[in-house]
Amino acid sequence: MRNRSAKILATVGPASRAPDMLKLIHEVGVDAFRLNFSHGSHEDHAAVVSAIRAIEAELDTPIAIVADMQGPKIRCGEFKDGKIELRYGEIVEMREGRELGHDGVIFMPHPELMKALGEGSILKFDDGKMQVTVQSNDGTVIKAKVDVPGTLSDRKGINVINVKLPMSAMTDKDRVDMDFAMYQKVDYIALSFVQTAQDVMDARKVIKAHEEPHKPGIIVKIEKPSAMDELDSILMMADAAMVARGDLGVELPLEQVPVVQRQIIRKARALGKPVIVATHMLESMIDAPTPTRAEASDVATAIYQGADAVMLSAETAVGRHPATAVAIMDRIISAAEADPEFWTYFKQIRLPYEATPEDAISGSVRGIATTLNAKAVLGYTKTGSTVQRISRERPPCKVVGLTPDPRTASRLALSWGVVPLVLKDPVDFNDMLHSIQDVAKDKLGLISGDVVMISAGVPFGRPGTTNTLNISKID
Repeated sequence: MRNRSAKILATVGPASRAPDMLKLIHEVGVDAFRLNFSHGSHEDHAAVVSAIRAIEAELDTPIAIVADMQGPKIRCGEFKDGKIELRYGEIVEMREGRELGHDGVIFMPHPELMKALGEGSILKFDDGKMQVTVQSNDGTVIKAKVDVPGTLSDRKGINVINVKLPMSAMTDKDRVDMDFAMYQKVDYIALSFVQTAQDVMDARKVIKAHEEPHKPGIIVKIEKPSAMDELDSILMMADAAMVARGDLGVELPLEQVPVVQRQIIRKARALGKPVIVATHMLESMIDAPTPTRAEASDVATAIYQGADAVMLSAETAVGRHPATAVAIMDRIISAAEADPEFWTYFKQIRLPYEATPEDAISGSVRGIATTLNAKAVLGYTKTGSTVQRISRERPPCKVVGLTPDPRTASRLALSWGVVPLVLKDPVDFNDMLHSIQDVAKDKLGLISGDVVMISAGVPFGRPGTTNTLNISKID
């Protein structure tokens, strides 16, 4: 069992997809794995899912699996010589089509750009390395002035600044990948380039229509500034959120990224939705055996702000030191959570409450845990919803999610402070108290006299009926 509350999400790639390495980095600290569907075949991803589920069974530890969709990544076309030079101040032409570009002409296989771009629109190429500003658009040819020069090569990414593009967050490829991921019983689908709540509703319809009874949750990746205009409604529709700082940092002024990160974390936590901070967290560890001091501070900042999870990308996917990167991230999180002021911050934030028994119970957990020095709160759950509401309170004790559904347990592995355990529903109240004694001693290492809280729905076995909070001592 981890000695920290925030979780680690690691991206799987060539450096980590071997079963032995997956097991190692899980044991070192990974709580959830990300499969990046921008790379790799379905066969590759299926092998990784199988290996992760085998680790779950061997170690009796639920692990979350996130299938990250590529989304509508906008790219320039190819060039006759494989590249062109963008020179400062020159005017370049951009045309819709798949022809080969050449000096001064860029073809783009995205007709939606021709409709969306107007005078003053800014485009950045290759993660912001080059920039142009649109001077005119006659519907056939876009003329743009080069602001930041450089060498533009085949199929580099394009970011459109401050323009809401008329395109769905799901491509045909994403629909195929989602179908495959659901058959693999992944726990979350990460939806890329979300701009509106409608994007989330469209993905939800695809998931609900799928024949697989297990329905994964939806993680919305906030990586376009336009999503901030509808952030509240987007988060309401989602199951979790990711601060995807890669594209977000290209499309926003750099100084705004930390501000937006904090806003997303606070809003997601207020709604009780797990929130992940991602990209460039320990970037230097792709090659180096240790991170920079700034990177260590960046990870700690996300923890202090209340993130449920922090993510490793290339560090574990293609890096030279995947296990070391996980171990160092684990140490940084643990150090931040050991700071007494870490807990003071959470006491200062007032959360909104709904007039429900679940919120009445979850809202009282922090105060009771503090007053009685409780060691754990154990929640019986079918869907995980009440346990997530308890998690958002950031109680100063372990939050244990007890569920008969292995997939609910795996989804809870991404939530702050939650120790998910698969346990059948008790027969009655006395059976519940007896089961709690066993779990507390065998799984949590608690001893006689330790105080625990138990949340449950009575009668047992019905989802969405949490109505009881019990305070007990371990015998």
